[in-house]
Amino acid sequence: MAKLVHREEMAQGTIILNEIEAPRISKKARPGQFVILQADETGERIPLTMADTNPEKGTITIIYMVVGKSTAAFKDLKVGDEYYALIGPLGAPTHIEKVGKVVCVGGGTGIAVLHPITRALKEAGNEVTTILGARSYDLLIMEEKMRAASTNFHICTDDGSEGHHGFVTDVLKDVLEKDDIDMVVAIGPIPMMKFCSLITKEKDVKTLVSLNPIMVDGTGMCGCCRVTVGGDTKFACVDGPEFDGHKVDFDELAKRLASYLEDEKASMDAYNNCKVQ
Repeated sequence: MAKLVHREEMAQGTIILNEIEAPRISKKARPGQFVILQADETGERIPLTMADTNPEKGTITIIYMVVGKSTAAFKDLKVGDEYYALIGPLGAPTHIEKVGKVVCVGGGTGIAVLHPITRALKEAGNEVTTILGARSYDLLIMEEKMRAASTNFHICTDDGSEGHHGFVTDVLKDVLEKDDIDMVVAIGPIPMMKFCSLITKEKDVKTLVSLNPIMVDGTGMCGCCRVTVGGDTKFACVDGPEFDGHKVDFDELAKRLASYLEDEKASMDAYNNCKVQ
């Protein structure tokens, strides 16, 4: 069991931060890796990429959006309560090295996933430009931590409530036009990652994305998290979760995720008609 030591409600209470006692995981975890949590004995196993680790305190931090029964059960946990199960670190860590100029693009809860990667890239000596997007400013998370992890910083909001009035792809295009960028990391909703990858492919700029397919065991045994990358089948839990954005079949990924939702047609229509956030 893993004790909840700090809890914070973010973005109108729909996004929740949990700091969890996990000394062995906090010492071994690297940016880009994830854990699987279970709220109670009958609960669903949920994979979440770590937003932060603190080896000195022996804790890890996860950030999630309440979207269904299982994440609602997570939200009900109070400080001092314990998760029934916690396993990790899982997945391949981000390869961190000095490459030069890097752009990190994040949207929604993907910003939490992006945070340790952005920080590590800056600590490795890279010039890091961060672009964060949200529907409105009150839904943006981790602004101060992401500012601290960045050399240059941009905010985009759909409604114009803060920063650029528009999408992260607008600013990404502008940055790529004005500067020679060595790598882009894009993490967020599937449409956002897809269109960021299409833009960077035109410029031949290496692009990493972090995928979020349905996952059960997290060890490559069940096959639920399979994705197509460069025409080959990969398992996100052991081969990823990060992949070359230019090679990912985002349409197939979106369709597989939609098949688990109540109204598959409505979900796919929303994806196909989505403007980039």
